[in-house]
Amino acid sequence: SIPIAKQLASIKALGKGSDLEKAFATVALVYNNSADPEGKLSKAETKSLLQTQFGGFIQGQENKPKYQEIISALDEESENKIDFEDFMILLVSLTLMSDLLQEIKNVKTTK
Repeated sequence: SIPIAKQLASIKALGKGSDLEKAFATVALVYNNSADPEGKLSKAETKSLLQTQFGGFIQGQENKPKYQEIISALDEESENKIDFEDFMILLVSLTLMSDLLQEIKNVKTTK
């Protein structure tokens, strides 16, 4: 498989893209590289992708009620597959409750 950085570089519209545009393009590429031909992920693939690509945000969150609610909702999903829209909602939800987000907010932006 082609590395994400190389895939990103091949997208001409992102040549002068902002950090935010490149971040979202990276999310889309990571998702697409794991998705099936219909553009969806199984629940097991979703969990695996979260563990391998989003571990910093979910590490240590297992005992939080909100985390358990999000993951159990994933387990109870009546449809077996997760589409990109649901995946993005999942990422945002996990980010908002993450301890890492607080650490990011505390990063100094000036010298």
